[in-house]
Amino acid sequence: MKKCIVANDAPKPVGPYSHAVLINNMLFVSGQLAINPQTGKIEGDDIKAQTELVFKNIEAILKEAGFCFDDVVKVNVYISNLADFAKFNEVYSNIFKENYPARTTVEAKLLPGALVEVDVIAAK
Repeated sequence: MKKCIVANDAPKPVGPYSHAVLINNMLFVSGQLAINPQTGKIEGDDIKAQTELVFKNIEAILKEAGFCFDDVVKVNVYISNLADFAKFNEVYSNIFKENYPARTTVEAKLLPGALVEVDVIAAK
């Protein structure tokens, strides 16, 4: 049976979707932007600051569902400028240090002001 997850410490969904869906010990986390949960606005002037906030929001969702970054098996990264890829990886490598999840990274047009969006799949 599927369970929809909504985390109080993450930005409220801006449409008809859940922060994540838990089914059969797998957690599918919706794409997260660098949105401050208190203001509902995109924050961070550069890719590093936005990436840190994106992963803070993801961490809140994982925690709400009883998961952590060690449980993440797949990461999808949408970045507005691939020239920022190395800077993104600097932050990413502080989150995932070994036993890296599978990952896809693509350059994509994002919402105005957004430099990066990330979604993850985690499993227990």
